[in-house]
Amino acid sequence: MSSHHFVKEQQEPALLILDTNGFGYETIAPLLEWSPTVLVAQEEVHTVISWGIKIDCILATMDFQKENYHLLEEQYPVKFLGIDNDEFLENGLQYLIATKHSAVNIIGFDHQHIFDLEEKLSFLDLVVWYPPMRYFPIKNGVFKKWFSSATLQLHAPEGTFIEVQEDGESHIHRISHATFVEVGEGTTVLKSDKVFWVGEFVMEV
Repeated sequence: MSSHHFVKEQQEPALLILDTNGFGYETIAPLLEWSPTVLVAQEEVHTVISWGIKIDCILATMDFQKENYHLLEEQYPVKFLGIDNDEFLENGLQYLIATKHSAVNIIGFDHQHIFDLEEKLSFLDLVVWYPPMRYFPIKNGVFKKWFSSATLQLHAPEGTFIEVQEDGESHIHRISHATFVEVGEGTTVLKSDKVFWVGEFVMEV
């Protein structure tokens, strides 16, 4: 394999697993291709181990650490990252920022709370996976992609305007709860004057 195939350390998006409910290994597996840093919340550790995934860091309370100290040996060189007040997401993201990661796939974070993540967008590229969809932020106001045909969710604060352009036509959508748009085969352009998120279906419903 030629050297340009190797990703420099910390460039590969990390994997932060908060909740595996609704996910199977087959959905997670493609995200492991380049051996990313894997952080797992304590409640999901045994599921992730059963999938054969090597964990780098377990986000855990002091009680969990005491009761599962054996994991440090069994999963060597895994380490514990101490968590207070159930802030698994916040502490996980802070760790990734501190260790100079530039991107992360977050598994099992409710998209209803996705706007809480926007303060982190200047530090990390985020993709949020919440069954059956994957959400990614559009930070610069314009998104352009070729689709074979798809149903997209436009996710933004209520009342946000997003322009959808395809086949030379333009439609303005005023965002309300769960705004979905159907796009046909071809290039779709989405525009807004605010940060917004695009959801794509990644699993069968």
